[in-house]
Amino acid sequence: MPRALVYCDYNAGAPIRPAALAALADAAAAGGNPSSVHGAGRSAKALLEDARETLAWAVGAQAANVVFTSGATEALHAALAASAPASIVLSPLEHDAVWEQALLSGLPIALAAVGGDGVIDLAGLEEALTRAPKPALAAIMLANNETGVIQPVAQAAAIARMHGAMLLVDAAQALGRLTVDMAALDATYLAVSSYKIGGPAGVGALILAPGAPFKPPRAGGGQERGRRPGTENIAGAAGFAVAVREAADGLKLEAARLAELRACFESGLDPGFRVVGAEAPRLCNTSLVVWPGLKAETAVISLDLAGLAVSSGAACSSGKVRASRVLQAMGLGMDCTASALRVSFGWGSRFEDAKAAAAALNAMASRQQRRVLEGAE
Repeated sequence: MPRALVYCDYNAGAPIRPAALAALADAAAAGGNPSSVHGAGRSAKALLEDARETLAWAVGAQAANVVFTSGATEALHAALAASAPASIVLSPLEHDAVWEQALLSGLPIALAAVGGDGVIDLAGLEEALTRAPKPALAAIMLANNETGVIQPVAQAAAIARMHGAMLLVDAAQALGRLTVDMAALDATYLAVSSYKIGGPAGVGALILAPGAPFKPPRAGGGQERGRRPGTENIAGAAGFAVAVREAADGLKLEAARLAELRACFESGLDPGFRVVGAEAPRLCNTSLVVWPGLKAETAVISLDLAGLAVSSGAACSSGKVRASRVLQAMGLGMDCTASALRVSFGWGSRFEDAKAAAAALNAMASRQQRRVLEGAE
């Protein structure tokens, strides 16, 4: 993708890493269907299985339980359908891919509350699981895509297990930014995305715990061990695997670097900006800031014209003029929810980007203050 002058929207999608792009191109050029038994097919199959092994290694899973999908959204939908639950337990923190699909499922839904810090209320989760028809599927995002707030998934898993519930963990934003370990999380299902970590768009995975219930939601060929019909995206999987390997190999150093970039950005902001979720553990790369009275949709366009790419809340909801469900659950008023801007860094970000982003937001806020003052005269 063409790089904006200052690209600070990695939570929406990261520019592809050069090594991942090279792997994508090589695999696409090689051709071959992994279901074919001739040499080209066997080579394609080897690429696919190598990618599966790499992803399994990165999250501490079994390669046989990695199901490649078109992205995290499909992975989440597959888990909701394939687990065949009697009810779904979730909080307002969940991505629209989970929230809206749960509503469409027709299943009973039990809601857990969210604290003002953006962390799920574990007591509320237990209460929701108590009243939910069994077996329940609890959906808990590992790190929120808007605020970056990290959720206590392992503690939630212990509660879910006490109630015989399955656990679906959306790790799309967490992979490559913090350690993701299926055993430590005790997840039944884990959804991940290539695009968030600098891999190709259009590929992700659903990863199953050993023995996880799985009824294929679609019929067709026997690909992905009968779990997802259709010829696999070999090139996408190969690029995804390279991005995963690069992100995992340098995780600690990169997380520390991104945390420094985020601190540089936030410390450079006008004090009138509020950083949402700052009192809770957050992803190292994510800042959601609000300036009451600012209109986020207009601000994103203004900043884009100034050479800065950011999002107003979740990029997947762009074009939808509505208040953030996440921020409302955290108790923020409309003056704040309407002004929320998400700034997120990644593998190609530099300290100059963090400084430029703070300067651009400060200049915009200064213009907003002048307009308010002029209107009061």
